[in-house]
Amino acid sequence: MSQQEFDVVVIGGGPAGYPAAIRAAQNGLRAACIDEWQNHDGSRRFGGTCLNAGCIPSKALLESSELYHRAASEFESHGISVGKLGIDIATMQSRKAGIVEQLTNGIAALLKSNGVTALQGHGRLLPGGRVEFTDAEGAKETISAKHVILASGSVPIELPMAPFDGKNIVDSQDALEFTAVPKRLGVIGAGVVGLELGSVWQRLGAEVIILEALDDFLLMADAQIAEEAGRQFKRQGLDIRLGAKMTGAKASKTGVSVSYTADTGKHTLEVDKLIVCVGRRAFTSELLADDSGVAVDEHGFIQVDENCRSTVAQVWAVGDVVRGPMLAHKGTEEGIMVADLIAGKAGEVNYGVIPSVIYTAPEIAWVGKTEAEVKASGVAYKIGTFSFAANGRAQAMEQTAGFVKVIAAEDDDELLGVHILGPVAGELIAEAVLAMEFSASTEDLQRTIHAHPTLAEAIHEAALVADKRAIHAINR
Repeated sequence: MSQQEFDVVVIGGGPAGYPAAIRAAQNGLRAACIDEWQNHDGSRRFGGTCLNAGCIPSKALLESSELYHRAASEFESHGISVGKLGIDIATMQSRKAGIVEQLTNGIAALLKSNGVTALQGHGRLLPGGRVEFTDAEGAKETISAKHVILASGSVPIELPMAPFDGKNIVDSQDALEFTAVPKRLGVIGAGVVGLELGSVWQRLGAEVIILEALDDFLLMADAQIAEEAGRQFKRQGLDIRLGAKMTGAKASKTGVSVSYTADTGKHTLEVDKLIVCVGRRAFTSELLADDSGVAVDEHGFIQVDENCRSTVAQVWAVGDVVRGPMLAHKGTEEGIMVADLIAGKAGEVNYGVIPSVIYTAPEIAWVGKTEAEVKASGVAYKIGTFSFAANGRAQAMEQTAGFVKVIAAEDDDELLGVHILGPVAGELIAEAVLAMEFSASTEDLQRTIHAHPTLAEAIHEAALVADKRAIHAINR
């Protein structure tokens, strides 16, 4: 069989891989993208975990469940009567699947339109700029590449005391496929995934108990934001138990029996379903030949430098398979950067301004440093906060929970971090990211005219509060 030759071969077709392949092709390089994602029904699609079983389907269900929750709890105050409210989970799941199919088909179309050779199957790095490709039928061929970009992503961490069975004890992917609302749902891990999945099914009527081994809630977020978020989730009915360490889980015909320890001793929790979401690990299964020369660290991540070069010349790695936050947009920017560097163009990723978002209600979003991080650095700083309760648009939307927190350097006023708990925080944070990308100050935000009435005015006011110049808040 003749050997295919490319300038760039990307292994992985998720949010890090397919943009790398597309940008490489846009740069005039012969590019191929190999992806082995296979859904439960056997269908093969590009887009990786994000589009098929993560970011996109979870947001579709979050949107559906939020609409149901608002119809049940808020519509009456607007003078809207809906009569008897019901849930059709099958229709909800069908809508979600339709969105996923449309977007993943779109990725395939984008690859084709940009001239990228799309290969569905498994890719394995061999030494000497070669990649072994195994197609869906098991046929193998060797592909030659001047550059290889590894973008194989990550998979959920499975705990030995609670192995996944795909039915009762499930990972984040199977938790998106429930055909009925569990009466009692257990969630292991109060991180991003645990809170989002717990919120979906709690809004639809499940009693949700989240067990978190750590004593503190949302350690990665600003402490002030995390504290208020915890209060909001408790009001909503999420039962979040901190310092609760699972010791075992046993599935039966009637559900799952979960054992855990806490300060109060040993406990047993009976639930209908159990979602285990304690993090993800780099996915490198059969990715590297033994003699590939690519180094992997003690945590399973491929070792790379600041520009995502691996320990082997012309081999790069991006996304979840390398250091840094496991965020789709981080991987996308790395993939594009590498494709530009390969083409001899300038490229970089500003890791200091990568935003994070948790799509609960209220949403949580942040960029830059937390107050604790700034304080630990020894930099003198100032803070401005503004509540959505004082924002006219938030009042009209009946979504007044939360606030904006701006942290800036005392000496030169440069923004160091922006943290938001509130409605569409994931959209609002973009202004802060753009501002920090250009090393903006609170004065820059203060002088930026914000349309009225908008939620974004809360960012404007928080910046004013930092200098005790607020118009719509008492300056203390």
